[in-house]
Amino acid sequence: MDPVTALRRIAFLLERTQAPTYRVKAFRTAADVIADMADGELAKRAAAGSLESVRGIGPKTAKVVLEALAGDRPGYLRRLEEEGASAPLAEGGQELRAALRGDCHLHSDWSDGGSPIEEMGWAAAGIGHEWAVLTDHSPRLTVANGLSPERLRRQLEVVAAVNERWAPFRLLTGIECDILEDGSLDQEEELLEQLDVVVVSVHSKLRMDAAAMTRRMVAAVRNPHADVLGHCTGRLVTGGRGKRPESEFDADEVFAACAESGTAVEINSRPERLDPPRRLLRRAVDAGVLFSIDTDAHAPGQLDWQVFGCVRAQECGVPAERVVTTWTREELLTWTREGRTPAPG
Repeated sequence: MDPVTALRRIAFLLERTQAPTYRVKAFRTAADVIADMADGELAKRAAAGSLESVRGIGPKTAKVVLEALAGDRPGYLRRLEEEGASAPLAEGGQELRAALRGDCHLHSDWSDGGSPIEEMGWAAAGIGHEWAVLTDHSPRLTVANGLSPERLRRQLEVVAAVNERWAPFRLLTGIECDILEDGSLDQEEELLEQLDVVVVSVHSKLRMDAAAMTRRMVAAVRNPHADVLGHCTGRLVTGGRGKRPESEFDADEVFAACAESGTAVEINSRPERLDPPRRLLRRAVDAGVLFSIDTDAHAPGQLDWQVFGCVRAQECGVPAERVVTTWTREELLTWTREGRTPAPG
């Protein structure tokens, strides 16, 4: 294991177990610093004992580097593994997790994620995904550095470039598009037409009255560009942002509109969301909708959180064949572009 790989693996394991951000950042920063060093510089600094004089490298990260250079598995990494940081994050859900081929909802540092596009792609491929969809936020969500049309166009060029190096893994283009108060979508229609996957989510006016929220969501999921309804209740059950109650809406009407229009309902796997709650998830199953088990990852280690969604999906009887994240890339794109789903069996 080379030093950069060791540092990034430590950061990944810390993220997946929800360690403090500053700790994760220390290892990711050190990995980036070392990766940018000129040929031979790392070995010279290690021999001279001057690693810690480099900005971005501290005592703990320097020790990891030295142990990796010596051919040893770094002690920090071994301790994480021995303490269970690489063990399954939840009991159950393994059968459905094994069937997943991708993730329709992840963020990069182009909006409010913490890592570059390439790092998110590498991590997705590293956990065995065949594809993943980059869904940074749309312009109206300024608090999350939402992408203007111009920035989204530039991002499409970046994704095209990285995909030239990543075969067979493929990073698909997408967006998490705000559902505006009237149910319209927060991005130029011409751009939405170009994207592989469009996740539509409510991020504002979460406490509007139930009738208005129902109209808003129904209009959004019926939009021909909408592919996935993201974290439908908007709830927060735990975490650093505190708790937030569910938005009120007629779930049966919204799920019926999803089933009619072919828009999938997201099973959001973030531990602080776990959205929709089980009672609504069961109603969505009964409504006959498609589902997308997603992480809503904002950092590489969070891409391993899909198992949380898989546990709840299996508990609520979600059929695997109705989960779009179990489909091949070709099947997914046939669905988003033509509305056709894979033949049963």
